[in-house]
Amino acid sequence: MIRVIIIEDEENSRTALQDLLKQHFKNIEVMALCRNAEEGRAAIEELRPELVFSDIELGDASAFDMLQQLSDVNFEIIFTTAFDRYAIQAIKFSALDYLLKPFSKEDLAEAITHYQEKQTKQQSAQQFDALFHNLKHIQKDSKKIALPTSSGLTIIPVKEIVRCQAEVNYTNFFLTSNNKMLVTKTLKEYEELLNDYDFIRVHNSNLINLHHVKNYSRGEGGTVTMSDGSVVDVSRRKKDEFLKRLAAL
Repeated sequence: MIRVIIIEDEENSRTALQDLLKQHFKNIEVMALCRNAEEGRAAIEELRPELVFSDIELGDASAFDMLQQLSDVNFEIIFTTAFDRYAIQAIKFSALDYLLKPFSKEDLAEAITHYQEKQTKQQSAQQFDALFHNLKHIQKDSKKIALPTSSGLTIIPVKEIVRCQAEVNYTNFFLTSNNKMLVTKTLKEYEELLNDYDFIRVHNSNLINLHHVKNYSRGEGGTVTMSDGSVVDVSRRKKDEFLKRLAAL
């Protein structure tokens, strides 16, 4: 059985999630329903759940405030929230999970399956550190990102990423340290996540950090030389957008 706590300030949402879990997920035990951050923190410390579902906005405090007050983080969390672009982006950068309200039974099942498939439950403390860092540091060059690999999770500053290269359903990250890291997510996911941080997909297989472009050589699409010495093709279709964004830095 998976021991679960629900933290939600709206009674209808609280009971609806509890009913969904009881009706469709027989391997889950709902240990407590909490109305606010204070009740949530107390229940987590007393009951030691394995998984917490929490809304982000909890009346006078947020789920982020509550998490920072905990002395120990040894559980996983799935945030449940209405659309909040900034909060959701911070969650994605930390490789944490969330459900966007209103969510379906299928959405919930997918989130629970993802929780069960995680190789280790010891990554949360690192992920929360990255989350709190990103919430505190709004500037682009201060962001950190959690990268899931076959052996666990690595957290790095976004500015240390030189480029990303697709490898089927995985992505190779090339870093300023000249290290290469194989990450267990697709290039498309990182294209969406990093677009606002001066990354651009210049080719089907390459996403580059514009701050690491050292030279552009003209051609049908042209090529760029990156700060690590690598040379990347620019597709003809992406050429104008690339040059426009490079000039705007």
